[in-house]
Amino acid sequence: MAQLDGKVVVVTGAGSGIGLETAHILARRGASVVLADRFGDKAEMGAQSIRDEGGTAISVAADVANEDQVRAMIDAAVAEFGGLDALHNNAALIDPEVLAGDTSILNLDPELYIRVLRVNLVGYALGAKYAVPHIIKRGGGAIINTGSVTGVSGEHVRAMYGSSKAGVIGLSRNIAVQFGKQGVRCVSISPGLILTPALMTGIPKDEIQRLIDHMLLTRPGQPADIGCLSAFLISDEGSYITGIDIPVDGGLTAHWPTFADEMAKLQLAAE
Repeated sequence: MAQLDGKVVVVTGAGSGIGLETAHILARRGASVVLADRFGDKAEMGAQSIRDEGGTAISVAADVANEDQVRAMIDAAVAEFGGLDALHNNAALIDPEVLAGDTSILNLDPELYIRVLRVNLVGYALGAKYAVPHIIKRGGGAIINTGSVTGVSGEHVRAMYGSSKAGVIGLSRNIAVQFGKQGVRCVSISPGLILTPALMTGIPKDEIQRLIDHMLLTRPGQPADIGCLSAFLISDEGSYITGIDIPVDGGLTAHWPTFADEMAKLQLAAE
């Protein structure tokens, strides 16, 4: 198990879902964690739950679309814990009303698109802007960016979200290239179907099952699947990995599009 004793990590979008579980996993492995979320009360509830488990955590209310708040978020981590070793950019604009407006390009609302990009992509760049100098001072570390399989494969909806995540994957490579010689690694993690509370309330059960049918594995992903990988990449054990995107999708994107149809035929033949 990758250990993180002595490391200081900021996690954005840490009020729920992948961010919250990632923060818990990092803390259990010894990291001092700063939970940042635009909903400060949720971030504080998460930080308190970590402290209740014996871990070390503080919370910061921060909207990653706001540069001043991103700067303050990083400054708070350094002031509280004396430095910064890693940043996991995870915040995303996935409010139901936003996703409802992310349908066809023919119905594109440019202002909504700008909002999505400001959080999902520019916010990650701002996090790196203020985190990288502190990570370099510590002798190196990691930036982990939450991408998505929708940033690699297109969907019939959610073009704004998918293209923002494609940008995250490209941004991650550029950060890795720009600062690798100074000891900063950058990796994007692209989740597939991860059963977060937001996903379970926003996607019908039949669609969830349809996606599972197209996976190579038999279960949907859990937030811990992302958190455990983040912990490994931040740890010294992951110190030779940078500049890549890692899909965590149960094999959803690893096969021909006809996979589910072929499996159904084989099952009928076996019967």
